[in-house]
Amino acid sequence: MLKAKDIMTTSVVTVRGSATVAEAVELMKNKGLRALVVEPRHESDPYGIVSETDIVYKVAAYGHDPKT
Repeated sequence: MLKAKDIMTTSVVTVRGSATVAEAVELMKNKGLRALVVEPRHESDPYGIVSETDIVYKVAAYGHDPKT
């Protein structure tokens, strides 16, 4: 049976939780990625993920400034 560990990416790229969307997009562009793991801001916070789809539907679609 194929397991997640058999297909997962081992070189994970992360972005700070306090980074702007513009910083995340730049990192995604430079690394050729479509998603990033978001580091927790505080020790008790969970890790997250941000994807191209999140950026399009939650930022660009509403005209939000990705630099803020």
